[in-house]
Amino acid sequence: MAIHFSTSELARRRQAAVQAMAARGLDALLIFRQESMYYLTGYDTFGYCFFQCLYLGADGRVVLLTRSPDLRQARHTSVIEDIRVWVDVAGKNPADDLREILAEQGCRDARLGIEFDAYGLTAYNWRRLEASLDGFCTLEDASDLVSRQRLVKSEAELEYVRKAAALADDALEAAIDLTREGAFEGDILAAMHSAIFSGGGDYPGNEFIISSGKDALLCRYYSGRRHLEASDQLTLEHAGIYRHYHACLMRTLLTGSAHPDHVAMFDACADAMQACMEALAPGRPIGGVFDAHARVLDAAGFREHRMNACGYSLGTTYTPTWMDWPMFYHGNAVEAAPDMIFFIHIIIANSETHRAMTLGQTVRVTDAGCERLSRLPLELIVK
Repeated sequence: MAIHFSTSELARRRQAAVQAMAARGLDALLIFRQESMYYLTGYDTFGYCFFQCLYLGADGRVVLLTRSPDLRQARHTSVIEDIRVWVDVAGKNPADDLREILAEQGCRDARLGIEFDAYGLTAYNWRRLEASLDGFCTLEDASDLVSRQRLVKSEAELEYVRKAAALADDALEAAIDLTREGAFEGDILAAMHSAIFSGGGDYPGNEFIISSGKDALLCRYYSGRRHLEASDQLTLEHAGIYRHYHACLMRTLLTGSAHPDHVAMFDACADAMQACMEALAPGRPIGGVFDAHARVLDAAGFREHRMNACGYSLGTTYTPTWMDWPMFYHGNAVEAAPDMIFFIHIIIANSETHRAMTLGQTVRVTDAGCERLSRLPLELIVK
């Protein structure tokens, strides 16, 4: 079986979730986030693109409702024993099957938590679920219940994060080795993915960012490849992934020589990164990390060219994004705690000069502050 955690650790996680449910007065939890299912049971699939729900009762009982292609997947990757299959047929509403499960579990007139903030629970699926459960029970948004629990990583999770960080370093080293005048972005991207897959890693939660020239200012993946020029800039944002745990890095590499603007931008990014790391400490609101980032970049004259957020939590996430909750932005009151994992990214994009500079790394919050998980130095890279 491909279960990546011990049964005892998974049981502790489910018990903690049950206790959190009790604290909110919930009789059960309807789980639609694939990350939550994986975290609580080990269940690993992309089948959440269809209607799928994991029931967690106040007594710790779990029941999975899914489609037939995921029956064996659930048996192979999870500790779930009670797996129900809804049948694909014209006019079928799988929410009716879920209602039958809830009735069987004594949930009529009960107060149930539900993960509304889930890619699997589309508006279409929610409308069908809402209609099926109308008058049956009371639903309360509990999207954050398991997500909050997932913030602090166990030692087993940290082992996977460290492996992911090593794979991210391998990928960046592969990219640096190929970056030069005439290099094809497709070859660089292929080498990065190869380093991760060869190291036993997984697919990422979203596409790697790779863009050059004027497009180096972009912070999203787009389709299309080009060859690097003699004096060019290449922005890379990628993750090492192991057992679905992500560790991210971000860099802007230069070919030829560094323009003075690039040097000034890098120096500001490096100063902002240091300020962010100093602000990320146990017991302090993570909004202070963004404020440190903004203070340094604004003082350096980059107010109009920076972002309005500078990072986010990382963990085990599924498509379409590796971004996890919570994010670094002004006023975020979530307090940092030891063994939380965050990606700090400093991004400067000057649309007037068409120059970009980025610097990003994954860190672990410690008892005293935070530590870098990358073995690679934070330096300006010119090839």
